Amino acid sequence: MVQAIVLLPLLGFLVAGIGNRALGDLGARLVTTIAVGVACALAWLVFLRQWEGEGAYVVTVAEWFSSGALRVSWQLRVDMLVAVMLVVVTTVSALVHLYSWGYMAEDSSQPRFFAYLSLFTFAMLMLVTAESLVQLFFGWEGVGLASYLLIGFWYERPAAKAAAIKAFVVNRVGDFGFMLGLFAAFLVFGTLDLSDMLAAVPRHRDTTIELLGTPVDALTAIALLLFVGAMGKSAQLGLHTWLPDAMEGPTPVSALIHAATMVTAGVFLVCRLSPLFEAAPLALDVVTYLGAATALFAATVATTQHDIKRVIAYSTCSQLGFMFFAAGIGAYGAAMFHLFTHAFFKALLFLGAGSVIHAMHHEQDMRRYGGLARHVPLTFAAMTVGTLAITGFFFTAGYYSKDGILFSAFARGREPALVAFAVGLVTALLTSFYSWRLVFLTFFGAPRWDGHHHAPHESPPSMLVPLGVLALGALGAGALFHEAYIGAHHPFWQGAIVHDRAFAAAAHDVPALVHWAPAIAMAAGFLIALRQYVLKPGAAEDFVRTFHTLHGFFYRKWYFDELYDALFVRPARALGRMFWQGGDLGLIDRLGPDGVSAAVGAGASAARRFQSGLLQAYAMVMLVGVAGLVTWLLAAR
Repeated sequence: MVQAIVLLPLLGFLVAGIGNRALGDLGARLVTTIAVGVACALAWLVFLRQWEGEGAYVVTVAEWFSSGALRVSWQLRVDMLVAVMLVVVTTVSALVHLYSWGYMAEDSSQPRFFAYLSLFTFAMLMLVTAESLVQLFFGWEGVGLASYLLIGFWYERPAAKAAAIKAFVVNRVGDFGFMLGLFAAFLVFGTLDLSDMLAAVPRHRDTTIELLGTPVDALTAIALLLFVGAMGKSAQLGLHTWLPDAMEGPTPVSALIHAATMVTAGVFLVCRLSPLFEAAPLALDVVTYLGAATALFAATVATTQHDIKRVIAYSTCSQLGFMFFAAGIGAYGAAMFHLFTHAFFKALLFLGAGSVIHAMHHEQDMRRYGGLARHVPLTFAAMTVGTLAITGFFFTAGYYSKDGILFSAFARGREPALVAFAVGLVTALLTSFYSWRLVFLTFFGAPRWDGHHHAPHESPPSMLVPLGVLALGALGAGALFHEAYIGAHHPFWQGAIVHDRAFAAAAHDVPALVHWAPAIAMAAGFLIALRQYVLKPGAAEDFVRTFHTLHGFFYRKWYFDELYDALFVRPARALGRMFWQGGDLGLIDRLGPDGVSAAVGAGASAARRFQSGLLQAYAMVMLVGVAGLVTWLLAAR
């Protein structure tokens, strides 16, 4: 069954990609959507079987390759962790495929688009089912390639091309760290099979390796290097700059890649390797601090953005920070639970934003919205549900998962965890503020879109049905699954990840003030947004004028792009220009092909002067030649 789940999207990609225009728009949509839909149904079946206690198993598809001591098979692993990811990936992908029927209806390259979606889904499924780090890296690079193709889908737009290249390059930085971690893991463990590696962790707790001539703890080095790869894929602080620019792709791409699937690959990797990280406390502290910093950084930036998709993109970055600091404090179940619930409400927000953009004739600036609630009531309802969930309103999915992370951070009690708890509360307030700011600017107040030729209109059923399904998940997934994911007594994880039952019980038994703190933060953020954007129109503009320096700092994304441009982009371009003009053109070409061709041309020009057409001149040259030859022969004797 798991083979069908993985291979069906690949089949859809091949049929739609090769068939392309011969297959037609409808044919490509049908083939890819049905393939992913069947994979989704099978994934839920696998999930239910794991829920019922089927246990972990591995399916060998084929022998891949062997090189010396390294032997790699194509094996698909199924356990509770993998089952959760199968459900997340295939469910969101199936809904995005269906949603794209309406959103991309006017696009002239639909077969290519749907083929790319299916390729991405296949690569992500290869990643999450991997039984070896090599296969995981294959899927890791596959989603990188597919994201490049999808972000730059509208390649005729310079901004889309630049965003695709930026995503590709930034992820290569993280992938370099991943590859070093992969090499170090093989050096230490002698295998890249994940089950064998993790089983061998206790035997290597005191192993050291040399790094730049200095002995370092081997497990810490491997964990940190692999985490660098996770930082790139999951857009953590420092390697986050590609994520907002990736909004240049079509909105369904934003939902698929940047809400529920590719950006969660890093969180999945850390949880999959939880026994390794548990043996490397320093690496866990790094994950905790960096996750908390990312959560706060992205939330501050989201409060100032005007593009509706960029607000949600920075929200994704912030929520990923929550997941990482949950994993860093050892609450792997809470991290995966937030990943699971986040898939529903963040995909809902992205697709809801796409519905708004569709209604507003591709306008994305929230300053040109306003008063849309009565024009697109179903989209408004869906976006409100998503906002309630992400802010942690009582009994929604986000209420259970985000609060579970914060309670776990407090219960852990160590300094990194308490720092993450404090940062998490501030971030929760900011999350509530920017989320409701988006709703108020978009759906409330006076219309600011008078310049449009047509009035806003509700989206077609193919776009609204996925919103309804995701809204149900955003409302009910938390209540239905929270005890299984983060409970102290449910055997949900069955050894798939490290799940400390005593720690989970402590997270359920926190003081009353801690229990109510997230709700207080949520309410404060809502009230501030309500005052600034509804009760006192113009108050937000007054705040910006008063604190223009702080606002500018957040609006310019803490100047990371400018810093990287000064430190890396400009020097790299200058170096490239030097090698191009001075080295390639000035030296290699000048002395090589250009020089040879110039010498031949000069010789031909000189020889051409002798071609006068006068017989006397030719006779003179012949006599000179004969005289020279005779002279040489006499001298040789």
